[in-house]
Amino acid sequence: MTNNKSNQRSFCGRTRREFLWQAGAGFTGVALAGMLGDDGFLSSQTQAADGVTRWRNPLAPKQPHFTPKAKNVIFLYMYGGPSHIDTFDYKPAMKGMDNKTVDVKTFGRGGHKNQGRIVETPWDFAQHGECGQWVSDLFPHLATCVDDIAFVHSMTADSPIHGSAMLMMNSGKILSGSPCIGSWVNYGLGTVNEDLPGFVVMLDPRGGPISGAKNWSSGYMPATYQATGMRSQGTPILDLKTPEGVTRQMQREMLDTLRAYNKEHQKPRIDNNNLAARIASYELAYKMQTAAPEAVDLSQEDEKTTRLYGLDDKKTDVFGRQCLMARRLVERGVRFVQIYSGGNHNDANWDAHGDLKYNHDLHAGETDKPITGLIKDLKQRGMLDETLIVWGGEFGRQPTAEYAKGTGRDHNAYGFTMWLAGGGIKGGVSAGKTDELGSAAVEDRLHVKHLHATILHQLGLDPNRLSYFYNGLDQKLVGVESVEPIHQIMA
Repeated sequence: MTNNKSNQRSFCGRTRREFLWQAGAGFTGVALAGMLGDDGFLSSQTQAADGVTRWRNPLAPKQPHFTPKAKNVIFLYMYGGPSHIDTFDYKPAMKGMDNKTVDVKTFGRGGHKNQGRIVETPWDFAQHGECGQWVSDLFPHLATCVDDIAFVHSMTADSPIHGSAMLMMNSGKILSGSPCIGSWVNYGLGTVNEDLPGFVVMLDPRGGPISGAKNWSSGYMPATYQATGMRSQGTPILDLKTPEGVTRQMQREMLDTLRAYNKEHQKPRIDNNNLAARIASYELAYKMQTAAPEAVDLSQEDEKTTRLYGLDDKKTDVFGRQCLMARRLVERGVRFVQIYSGGNHNDANWDAHGDLKYNHDLHAGETDKPITGLIKDLKQRGMLDETLIVWGGEFGRQPTAEYAKGTGRDHNAYGFTMWLAGGGIKGGVSAGKTDELGSAAVEDRLHVKHLHATILHQLGLDPNRLSYFYNGLDQKLVGVESVEPIHQIMA
């Protein structure tokens, strides 16, 4: 006959009942403790590692340094480097120069060169809007919005190589390990919607960018501030769905169990500061199980709106869905949304080393109508004034061919175009200039750090005050030297 008492003690010296309690209500209790804290049950008990300081939610809303012009940011990232001289930076001096060799200093994937063969743009340019901004045939829809857009034609970066240039555009550094701008915003302002993440990234279905998750990482900050990835089709957030067999009622019963435990023992199960970020993450995941599906449910939109974003066209459907999701997310309080146009390698993104016309026709065709729809939709809803839209890639393209034959352009970090709209930005203006061929910025040269300073400033954050102490220094997105935002485009 089996001894029941001894048979029960088969799990590391504990009874089965004790083992089930530890496994089911121990680790999972981390998240539940955070939830109860919001209910006020544990707010006076949950402590940091020192056992004295009250634990605070790292994503709690924070006051900006001054009154903001924008509440949210939507960063439309054109991965691969769109050509400024074929989109928004008109260079009439190149007309008739196709295939001519000229003296021009360039630096891209092919290294340093002092001469090159001109590749004349295959698209026609025309002036649009009251401001008379030149736009190529690549963006016929966006051309109708130029009076709402500020174009920066003299942007520069430190690297002509995709991986490091992307890190600079996203984190301000060419080396990995630093928080991206969305994380800085999450850290500086917190979230106003506890049921949704403060920072969301949406990738191109063709794949992620070359330097991967480093571009939306929180770097040396806690993981709480990093981006949450969302998909435009299928399950919006992977691994968010409640495990099979676990109901919301069961989760609520676990809350009740934890309440009883804490009432009996007069202390929370978790009081370790190392788990603070995990508490917030699990709590957010619990809340997003209900909020996220609703936020990205495009069936709630009418047919007129979905057509505006291009959801009725296979070519524009994917990016259109992402732009519409972005509008719904910022509408619900998400601070920073980044959408990637272009994935993995070669012509799957804007990296036009081969056939320039095929490449840019493809990607502009996929994004022109959705981006225009986003601007017009935000404007008609009265949201454009408080939503800052940023468009651009990690660099531009050179005016000369990369190879002896063909129309491909190499990378150009010496001068390229980005544009901003909404969120306290002047419409119908331009800043800076490149030379007559578009090879380098020559007037009002601006750096990526000036773009970052502008974004932070519009959100009410002083770019020279916002810091995070790490490795013995007060780290800043814009670096150690004082940086001014781009005043000439700010309303």
